[in-house]
Amino acid sequence: MDNIPFQTILWGEIEKTEHPGETGVAHWQTRQFDGLRVRLVEYSPGYLADHWCTKGHIVHCLEGEFESELQTGEVFRLTRGMTYVVSDELSTHRSVSHTGVKLLIIDGDFLKCK
Repeated sequence: MDNIPFQTILWGEIEKTEHPGETGVAHWQTRQFDGLRVRLVEYSPGYLADHWCTKGHIVHCLEGEFESELQTGEVFRLTRGMTYVVSDELSTHRSVSHTGVKLLIIDGDFLKCK
């Protein structure tokens, strides 16, 4: 990862990209740095991810609520102000949101298993 100089992110100026789920849709606003990705992500009501994810993330719930389902069958409900952290390849997961949610998601090389 290269050093990142101080900067602000004006989310209102960053284009939203659409990512369909198995049901519902996710909208991402993304800032990509070398080895680091920072996203504002919104899941529509009724969203179910279209894949099981093995990547590591830091996920902070800004508004609403969602569930993170682990492939083991465990389900974790996160509401506003809650965060989860997981490294790459440690807990296969997918997101579900019945009512819609807005998240700050940070991922990158620092979450790789050693």
